[in-house]
Amino acid sequence: MNATSTTTLSSKGQVVIPEEIRDRLKLSAGDRFVVLAERDVVILKVLNPPALKEFAPLLAKTRRAAKNTQMRPREISAAIAKVRRSR
Repeated sequence: MNATSTTTLSSKGQVVIPEEIRDRLKLSAGDRFVVLAERDVVILKVLNPPALKEFAPLLAKTRRAAKNTQMRPREISAAIAKVRRSR
C-alpha cells in the first residue's frame, strides 16, 4: 500500500478517492465496493465481478444440484425468499 492521500467526508456521506489512487487501481464511475469498518479504520474493497464465462460451470453445477433435490420451481422460489427474509 504505497499511495496515501487525504480526503474529506461530504455532508452527504460521500468520500472522493484521490485521482492518483483511482488511476493506479483503474477505478471508474460506477465501480462497487465492500465497506468494512473496525474502530477508527475504514476499508474499501473493490468488487470485481467474475467474467460471464466463469458463470457457466457454476450454473451447470447449480442446475444439477437443483435437479437432484427434485424441488419444484415454486418451492425453490419460496426457499430463496425465506433466505432473503432472514438476512
